[in-house]
Amino acid sequence: MSTLVSTVQTGFEVDKVREDFPVLKQKVHGKPLVYLDNAATAQKPLAVIAAIRKFYEVDCANIHRGVHELSQRSTAAYEQTRIKVKQFVNARAKNELIFVRGSTEGINLVASSWGRKCVKTGDEIVVSAMEHHSNIVPWQMLCEEKGARLRVIPIDDRGELLMEEYVKLLGPRTRMVAVTHVSNALGTVNPVREIVELAHKAGALTLIDGAQAAPHMKVDVQALDADFYAFSGHKMFGPTGIGVLFGKAKLLNAMPPYQGGGDMIRTVTFEKTTYNELPYKFEAGTPNIAGGIGLGAAVDYVNRVGLDKIAAYEHELLIYGTAALLQVPGLRLIGTAREKAAVLSFVMEGIHPHDIGTVLDRMGIAVRTGHHCAQPVMDRFGVPATTRASLAFYNTMAEIDALAAGLRKVKEMFA
Repeated sequence: MSTLVSTVQTGFEVDKVREDFPVLKQKVHGKPLVYLDNAATAQKPLAVIAAIRKFYEVDCANIHRGVHELSQRSTAAYEQTRIKVKQFVNARAKNELIFVRGSTEGINLVASSWGRKCVKTGDEIVVSAMEHHSNIVPWQMLCEEKGARLRVIPIDDRGELLMEEYVKLLGPRTRMVAVTHVSNALGTVNPVREIVELAHKAGALTLIDGAQAAPHMKVDVQALDADFYAFSGHKMFGPTGIGVLFGKAKLLNAMPPYQGGGDMIRTVTFEKTTYNELPYKFEAGTPNIAGGIGLGAAVDYVNRVGLDKIAAYEHELLIYGTAALLQVPGLRLIGTAREKAAVLSFVMEGIHPHDIGTVLDRMGIAVRTGHHCAQPVMDRFGVPATTRASLAFYNTMAEIDALAAGLRKVKEMFA
C-alpha cells in the first residue's frame, strides 16, 4: 500500500485541494473531521461560498423581470450558469437545461409532464433493482395512475445489472427506461450508453439519474444519447436546492408545463394562458437564484481541478479503501462491481450499521448508515442496512486508514 500512496501523491495534489474546503479543517468531538459522506452531499469550496455571498451582499435581486441594475446583474450571473452547464454536459443548446431543485425534482418533472401525457394503460416503465427511491416512486405513482406496469432489471451478487435480462424486458409496450448512471448504495457504474441504445431500438425513451455520476466523471449527454439526464448541484460541491434536468428539445417542447406561475407564461387571460419558450416553460416562480449562481461556481471549480484527474484519483482511493476494509475482521463489502465508483458499502458481522456509525462519529469520522433510500438493494442482499463510506477527491489515504482503524475499534467494542 505504501507504493500506492506514493503514486497518488505524486499525481494529485490533495493537500492543496483540501485548502479550498474550510469545513475540513474543523474537529468533531475533539478529533480531526474525516468526512466520508460525499454521496449524501459533498462539501463546498471557498469559490462556491464566495459566489453565494457576493450575490447576497452585492447583487441580490429577482431575475428575468427587472430592468434595474441589480436585477440585470443577478439575471446575467444566473443565466451564465446555464451556459456553463451546457458545456459541462455537452448539451446541444442551453434551452435543453431546466433548473430544478435536484435530481429528484427532475425525475418527477419527467414522470409528471411526459408520463401523464404519453403513458397509457398497459404500457411499461423499466427501472433497475439498484435505483434510488427517487427513480422508483415517481414511476410507481405514474403506473398506479395510468394502469401501467413497472418492470425491474435484476442485479447479480456483485451488484451489476443482468443485461441479458434487461433485453428480455424490452418490448412494444416499453415507454421509458429509467436507470441510475452510478448506484448510490453500491457504487456500480452502469453501461448507460448500451442501455440507452437498446431502449431506443425497442422504441422507448430513456432517463438517466446522474446524481452520483456528474461530480466524479465526464458526462456527455450527446454521446450517451439519453433523452433525459438529471443531476444535483449539492453532490457536485455546489449548493443544496439546485439541480439540472437535461432533456432533448423536441421532447421538452412537446411536454406540458410541470407547474404554473410566474415566468413560465407568455400571456395570461381568464380565458387562456400561453406558455413561455424553453427552458422557462418549466421554471415557474422565483428560482433558487443564489443556488444557481453557486452551481455555476461549482462547475468552474470542478473544471479547474479537472474531471479526468478527479476520476483517476478517486479510483486510486477506491482501490486503497477496498484493500484496507477487507482486512477488517468480520467486514463484508456490499457491491463489488467491476466498474465501480468510490463508494464502499459494508456490513460487519453481529454489529448494526447504526452502532457502527455512532461509534465512528465519536472518532470524528462521518459515514452514512441505513438503506440509503435504496431499500430494494438492501432486500436483494438480505441486509436491513449498510454502512457507507463515499469518497471525494479531497479525501486522503490517511483518512481511509483512520476509517479502517476505527472499524477495528468498533469490532473490539462489540466482540
